Amino acid sequence: MTKLVGIAGSLRAASLNASLLRSAVGLMPDGASLEIESIKGIPLYDGDLEASDGIPQSVASLKERIAAADGVLLVTPEYNNSMPGVFKNAIDWLSRPPGDIPRVFHDRPFAVMGASPGGFGTILSQNAWLPVLHTLGTRPWFGGRLMVSRASAVFNESGELTDDKIRAQLQHFLSGFVAFIQKQ
Repeated sequence: MTKLVGIAGSLRAASLNASLLRSAVGLMPDGASLEIESIKGIPLYDGDLEASDGIPQSVASLKERIAAADGVLLVTPEYNNSMPGVFKNAIDWLSRPPGDIPRVFHDRPFAVMGASPGGFGTILSQNAWLPVLHTLGTRPWFGGRLMVSRASAVFNESGELTDDKIRAQLQHFLSGFVAFIQKQ
């Protein structure tokens, strides 16, 4: 069984990206699973806090889940034409101490997708993640992109995906990413 960890980069309960991630769970191909993780509760990175208290438990737990996964799916909003600070902060914590980078990130498959109420569907945020993923030594999947634009219209008030075209695109994206992981 191919095991993925998915992380939405927004803290809002009604986040379009959290809705997209929840929708992905039910669309995984046979032989693959997706476990949703959260960045909620991760403090702002502070080297003094790290030196005095060590790695926060919320970070340590997420690191263990990623290290045990076959791949990671980042579901990113786009704030001010880039990645959300809270999401980048979580990744910064996950890279501490630097000796953990190989265990958590090195050669691990990562894919990025996102949903936006705007017309460009998180393209700038997804592009902003590429140098970060490269620096951490991940193996990003470039075989497909999923940028859901005008996302407010594809989910109902309960956050359920209602657009069949987007559902098919999401399913295709997930199948491609899982196939990429399984080729290792």
